[in-house]
Amino acid sequence: MKNRTLALIYVSTLFFLLSGCKSVAVLPTKIPVKNVDISALSAKIKSSYPKVNRMRSRIRVTYDDGSRQQQIVAQLRLESKKNIWLSASMIVPIAKLLITPEKVSFYEKFQKNYFEGDIEGINKMLQLSFSYQDVENLFLGIPFLDLGSGRWKQISNPQYYILLPQGKRNGIQPTLFFDPVNFLLTEQRVLIPGTNKNVSIRYLNHTNIEGETVPQKVEITLLEGDQIQKLELEFTRIDFPDTLTFPFEIPGGYKTLEF
Repeated sequence: MKNRTLALIYVSTLFFLLSGCKSVAVLPTKIPVKNVDISALSAKIKSSYPKVNRMRSRIRVTYDDGSRQQQIVAQLRLESKKNIWLSASMIVPIAKLLITPEKVSFYEKFQKNYFEGDIEGINKMLQLSFSYQDVENLFLGIPFLDLGSGRWKQISNPQYYILLPQGKRNGIQPTLFFDPVNFLLTEQRVLIPGTNKNVSIRYLNHTNIEGETVPQKVEITLLEGDQIQKLELEFTRIDFPDTLTFPFEIPGGYKTLEF
């Protein structure tokens, strides 16, 4: 009986130790760990994602293509997995945009044009492969791809954890950069398939509001050949209301926008 008890204790202890080895904790460090356990790193990164049902913010938008710079102010309302609403103004309202998982609707007041269509149609016209969820993730500072699915490869870097997707995947396949101290997303780089276009989305600042960490400044850079276009989004007055409305109605007399 004594030998059986000792054997049981031994096996139980061994099982506990082996089980513990399967989940390697990834701790904050100034220099990324080489050959890190990617599954453990992914879990740590995903735990830092903001858990937001509804978000509202004012955004100062700056466009710069090297030859001209333009600024507008936009009001953002977001309801997770349902609606993304933007109202832009330059002293007076100039345009509205409503994105749902099924449709994109837009109108602008200068030329009195409007557009309605599904996201697949827009992707085809612009040679892109973005989804509704990608747009939502862009605003919330979440990677376009789920770190919990598929295989990933770590690229050695002295400043960031850099993850590159492996194997065949549908849609965009970004290279992801994460801060080794707080595990927040700092950049997504995307090569648009079949084109010479590269998109970089950098998260230059984050803020903690009501216990959730969200981007406060996002810089989007489109590189096509030797042409560079930049869009900077600076978020202010961020809050997470219990309810939101998404008013959108195309005014009468507007013309369909042709691409």
